[in-house]
Amino acid sequence: MSDPLTVLCITGWCRNGSTIIGNVLNEVPGFFHVGELHFLWKNATGRGVNDRCGCGEPLTGCPIWSTVLPIGRPEGTSPNAHATAVIRRQWSRVRTRHTWRVLRRGLYDDEIRAHADLMGRVYHGVAERTGARVIVDTTKIPGEAALLAHLPGIRPYYVHLVRDPRAVAHSWREPKQYVYAMSAARSTGYWHGFNLASAAITRRHPQRSMFLRYEQFTADPAGTVDALLRLCAADPAGNPVRDRTVHLHTNHTVTGNPDRFRTGPTLIRDSDDGWRRTLSPGRRWAATALAWPLFGRYGYRSPGPAPAAVGSTSDNGR
Repeated sequence: MSDPLTVLCITGWCRNGSTIIGNVLNEVPGFFHVGELHFLWKNATGRGVNDRCGCGEPLTGCPIWSTVLPIGRPEGTSPNAHATAVIRRQWSRVRTRHTWRVLRRGLYDDEIRAHADLMGRVYHGVAERTGARVIVDTTKIPGEAALLAHLPGIRPYYVHLVRDPRAVAHSWREPKQYVYAMSAARSTGYWHGFNLASAAITRRHPQRSMFLRYEQFTADPAGTVDALLRLCAADPAGNPVRDRTVHLHTNHTVTGNPDRFRTGPTLIRDSDDGWRRTLSPGRRWAATALAWPLFGRYGYRSPGPAPAAVGSTSDNGR
């Protein structure tokens, strides 16, 4: 029997920096960043926010995804009908609100078993087509992350990635290409819920989990990547970050931050404090108040985040 395929799952709430971290890891030999795989079927059939792969091609024309999309499609079923069935299962079984049920009950009915079988086949299909030993998935849907432990032939590792809710609110304040805007209150409400669900997953799998603040990554990108590689038993010698710079090549991400299309030498900024200059006092107050008590538990302080050392630590409900 072949060794299980490693899936490094980055979870948490959106705008937490997962796209750049995933694309940096994409430069590690043997790693492949799929982006937000959960949205493959929705986006490929024109029902999502964008239909483009990170390579610039439509998902249905990408040399990777065009061959992955037929995996698990019943004979005689159209791509649109298959996508409808997949999306229905996602909606009814693996949303964030379903995280605790999946953790508690696992593969409890035919619908979730069908979804687990499909996802396992898709991950292995990606590995076969790319030669990857580690798949990096930045979907950030905790229900999907909770299901990973039940996928056939998959060895999951989890990164609970958190970003200061004020920086997240700042990122959501205006639309960005295909990404819509969101109020600080709504963004922070989601921040709270997604992080609670992500923490439940890492508590269930403490030996395979890492709690990470995005601010740790910006403070020490090379050290953070070292910790991520060690988490999933990969060789840190493959770390592509040199003097805060990484050379990004074309990727094949399924959605994510629009910056995923950037290639070439990329400097990782040493701070994440743009919100200090432009986020209004009202939005700051909303983000801070609605993030309580996780705001302090995750090491953030007013008026800014407390310094934190980079390291691999499980989230033990701090």
